[in-house]
Amino acid sequence: MADSQQSFPILEALTAPEDIKSFSEEKLRRLADEMRRAIIGAVSETGGHLGSSLGTVELTIALHCELTSPRDKILWDVGHQAYGHKLLTGRHAQFATLRQHGGMSGFLRREESIHDVMGAGHASTSVSYGVGLAEAHRRAGRLQDRVACVIGDGAMTGGMAYEGLNQAGALGSPMVVVLNDNGMSISENVGALSRFLQRARADSGLTKVREELERNFARLPGADVLGTHIRDAAKALWFEHGALFEALGFAYMGPYDGHDITTLRKAIRTAIERERPALVHVKTVKGKGYEHAELDVENMHGATPFDPRSGSARPAKPAPPSYTEVFGRALVREAERDPRVIAITAAMLKGTGLNHMKARFPERTYDVGIAEQHAAVFACGLAIEGFRPVCAVYSTFLQRAFDPIVHDAALQKLPVVFAIDRGGIVGDDGPTHHGVFDIAYLRSIPNLTIMAPKDEAELVDMLHTALTIDGPVALRYPRGAGFGVALPDQASVLPIGQAEVLTSGERVALIGYGYGTHVARLAGDIVAEQTGITPTVVNARFCKPLDEAALRALAADHDVLVTVEDHVVMGGFGSAVMEALQGTGAHVLTCGLPDRFIDHGKRDLLLAEAGVSPQAVAERAISALRSVDRAPLTDDRM
Repeated sequence: MADSQQSFPILEALTAPEDIKSFSEEKLRRLADEMRRAIIGAVSETGGHLGSSLGTVELTIALHCELTSPRDKILWDVGHQAYGHKLLTGRHAQFATLRQHGGMSGFLRREESIHDVMGAGHASTSVSYGVGLAEAHRRAGRLQDRVACVIGDGAMTGGMAYEGLNQAGALGSPMVVVLNDNGMSISENVGALSRFLQRARADSGLTKVREELERNFARLPGADVLGTHIRDAAKALWFEHGALFEALGFAYMGPYDGHDITTLRKAIRTAIERERPALVHVKTVKGKGYEHAELDVENMHGATPFDPRSGSARPAKPAPPSYTEVFGRALVREAERDPRVIAITAAMLKGTGLNHMKARFPERTYDVGIAEQHAAVFACGLAIEGFRPVCAVYSTFLQRAFDPIVHDAALQKLPVVFAIDRGGIVGDDGPTHHGVFDIAYLRSIPNLTIMAPKDEAELVDMLHTALTIDGPVALRYPRGAGFGVALPDQASVLPIGQAEVLTSGERVALIGYGYGTHVARLAGDIVAEQTGITPTVVNARFCKPLDEAALRALAADHDVLVTVEDHVVMGGFGSAVMEALQGTGAHVLTCGLPDRFIDHGKRDLLLAEAGVSPQAVAERAISALRSVDRAPLTDDRM
């Protein structure tokens, strides 16, 4: 049932999040029910992060009951679990616009609300933000202002979380870290920490013993003299799952039932009263309260629009396989051919298509958790010993591995393939997830080969080619469906650094890179239709090394060169072309994304607004031709 067809009397009556402080336990439970219905109703229409937000409804209520936002700072790591927070902070009326162009973001945004303390979209950052805020409060003498960070166990696989915990413990920062432990990130969590927390989740008896110990400690003579530090240290000796956090300087509390509002409120209140770093470990169920989300946690993490009654995805138009799917299956074929091929991902097994490798070669597939930096260096270690690792990461997350790409892969010329999924505009997830900076930060790195396919068939050939290169390779491809072209039965090795002329024409050359080649082709058709001039259309294929000989030949034979890419213009493919042709007198126009962050919305709409549509590219090409002192264009409309 859609949001507009339901009644939400408690949510609609809220004027500020602190209103709920006076609610009875029964009214808080009814509020939780309304919040779940509102989240399910909106996400069923717009898509979004469903399971995570359903799992934190009670936790959200407890935090806003015990803290006063925005004076007190409530930080939500990643933002996947913060839809309830949005509902309690004055955004219920806009909730139906979730992830829609011009509407409410699917993540946290400081511009959207004073209650969104930090912009979020990438994992493992909240604790570092929190330490900074707590230290700012101390320096400003605002010790009464509280800081609470909510971080999932999935985000705890990211090393930055421990960097923050380490400094908080060293400073003695009076802050609360709530560890939201549901055993999942997007898919099932991996690694030693996951097993560590699973033991705490599984043994509910330990929690009862802990509670009994707390009561007994309180009865001891001189309990006030012992103080909380000694009591916490003594309890840590009994419970190994608290020892790690105690060693980092935190008072460990829990694990608690993350769906019991009364228990959560008491735990958060107690943690605040410690006036030192405290970690509250809560156990939640991802998708809580919605059967379909509880049973299918992976697909209901980032849900597409669905029927809320059945949980089934709404019918979509038939489409060709996605680039991700084509890549995943092509990698399996490469692994069948070459036993040295290893697949690596950072908590995005299905999202990068490596689920196919996991099914076919589980012993050669590694999910390292939310640890892109480690993934890159791990791959380098494998490469040193003769393996051919393929590290599949979304473009927006590969930014986190920049230093290892430079220092560990490129400097040492190690044959690691970085398969960059979601290159370009990704759509509804918005600016935290658009992959529009990778060309700029990669092409300045020596020893790195950078390429992008014009379609899914060329992706198969490029993956095969990348695995033959004795050095690091970046292979970039977009989100979404391919064009339905036939895939090669046998992958071919492409000539390194050689462009492909798709259409030979005159006066104007449209040079596309990756998805930009598709736009260039369509723009060429528009130019031909409106002017009678057939443009030359080129598939660049390689950004590094560039086909400089072909570019110089095009510059000599054409009045105007137009580059097209779904990437920022500054430092992108077009910039590389201009640098290569410097001093030749070539007239080069670059079509790409502007120097600003692109908002969320449908991909084609965002590209059109940014001027990377076939019509916009054609108009720029025709305008440039007008300015050239040559014979007039044939079309009377010009």
